[in-house]
Amino acid sequence: MTDLNVNGTVHRVEAEPDKPLLWVLREDLGLTGSKFGCGVGQCLACTVHLDGEPAAACLTPLAAVAGRRVTTIEGLPAAASHPVQRAWVEMNVVQCGYCQSGQILAAVALLAANREPADADIDRAMRGNLCRCGTYQRIRGAVRRAAALARGEV
Repeated sequence: MTDLNVNGTVHRVEAEPDKPLLWVLREDLGLTGSKFGCGVGQCLACTVHLDGEPAAACLTPLAAVAGRRVTTIEGLPAAASHPVQRAWVEMNVVQCGYCQSGQILAAVALLAANREPADADIDRAMRGNLCRCGTYQRIRGAVRRAAALARGEV
């Protein structure tokens, strides 16, 4: 039995310690916002935050998250009021949408660490998150917009 703090709620999970966090979230907790992409940490569609840092849930065993804070896309405001969520909608970023929960959580982590990221900072922070639709320019624009929203400039 493992106590798992997800989105501010502690869940008692009965699963093997080596079970990937992604499957604990999806199968045991019913949180399906984090997507299964490649399963080997190459696309980061499964990105979650561990204590505020982005991590590939497909590569993270349950045993590695006990006592840590896990944030999934469901942990962002349901009203889509977070600056990154607002920017994503305003900039019409989503195409197929499959990678977007991972993209958004990577952007949230970037802006938590850097309120005024340059394009190179954005590219570096987002480089592991693959988008099959190729919306990278809209993603970069949305991160810049989210930074401006977070600073209260727009």
